[in-house]
Amino acid sequence: MLAALLYGQEDLRLEQVADPTPDAGEVVIEVGAATTCGTDLKVWRRGGHAKMLKLPTLFGHEAAGRIVALGAGVSGWQVGDRIVANNSAPCMNCFFCQRQEYSLCPNLTWNNGTFAQYLKIPAQIVQHNLLPIPDDLPDALAAMTEPLACVLHGIARSNVKPNSRVVVLGDGAIGLMFVAALANQSQVFLFGGNEQRLQIGEKFGAVRTFNYHEISDLPAVVKDLTDGWGADVVIEATGVPTAWESAIALGRPGATINLFGGCPKNTTISVNTEQLHYNELTLKGVFHNTPTYVREALSLLASRTIPFELLVSDRRPLQDLEQVFQDMKNRKAIKVAIQPNYQ
Repeated sequence: MLAALLYGQEDLRLEQVADPTPDAGEVVIEVGAATTCGTDLKVWRRGGHAKMLKLPTLFGHEAAGRIVALGAGVSGWQVGDRIVANNSAPCMNCFFCQRQEYSLCPNLTWNNGTFAQYLKIPAQIVQHNLLPIPDDLPDALAAMTEPLACVLHGIARSNVKPNSRVVVLGDGAIGLMFVAALANQSQVFLFGGNEQRLQIGEKFGAVRTFNYHEISDLPAVVKDLTDGWGADVVIEATGVPTAWESAIALGRPGATINLFGGCPKNTTISVNTEQLHYNELTLKGVFHNTPTYVREALSLLASRTIPFELLVSDRRPLQDLEQVFQDMKNRKAIKVAIQPNYQ
């Protein structure tokens, strides 16, 4: 089959590799659509990821498709079933899993390789994070289950209350998903650097959007929006250390600051200890998702109550993947649905 492999920093190669065959407990799917995301872009640009993969490796982690082969012992599934598989599953047995802190499981089973014609799903994921796709939900939308699950997990950890005033920093796919998922319960203010994306944020329900290129004093703008106090909740969705520091400065006393965007390995930030202590700030690092939020994400996508299709800038064949990442790097695309078997 044709598959994309990542060898290093911006070193992505399409190669012919052996078709996968399922071992016991595993399934193989024909990939209908594999969506790109900001994590893929960061991994491609940085040449690695601290948790999810080791180079060289099959690449990509968001996909939906149809089962084409079943391993021994797999029950409840049939060849031809449309499915979406999360890119991980917890072990369910460790210290953290016993406390239902599944995203902290040190034995997470990871799976990469969605940018390929076929994808093998490990047994642990088949058991805990393989879900059927509703008939009327397109593959390209179902493939967004994983990032949306991460967002729903992030919201659950952010102390959001009804009518909270929430600032979202970042107008990438994740930031826009936060806006969409929060807008029905909060006043959301979105800060980003792309007018087209900010317009999508408005369609997702942001009360106000701002182009940070046009703002010299971000904290002053946020205070003006919040009666002089600052935001109840701030969600940083860029993965830039300076943006983490900006996020902390935007919260009111008692605020929760969700430092959601993953920064490059071994980077650091500075925190004003007086502000942290006397303002009783809560700084949260939130990572990945859990089986509960994987199911909630697919349910939300299937409800079609939010036009998540606005995030899909284009649909392209696998042969265009390198150009797609160049377009994402230049902010010409948000998410692209790669269709590996498109003719």
